Amino acid sequence: MKTTTKILSVSALALFLAACGSSTQDRALSGGAIGAGAGAAGAAILGANPITGAVVGGAAGAATGALTDEDEIDLDR
Repeated sequence: MKTTTKILSVSALALFLAACGSSTQDRALSGGAIGAGAGAAGAAILGANPITGAVVGGAAGAATGALTDEDEIDLDR
């Protein structure tokens, strides 16, 4: 159960950090990359297909990054 909690925590952090960037394209790209990495790692740890995890995580991260507004999440404050 601890592994699942760690994976969820890392995934949540990755989705939060997907808002990094000064433009929508930057946030979508960084979110996709972070999500793909987190999805692949999570799937591998859980014994699922890492490629599927990367695709799902990348899509979720890219969508989250693209849908965030620079004014909504500002890590400099």
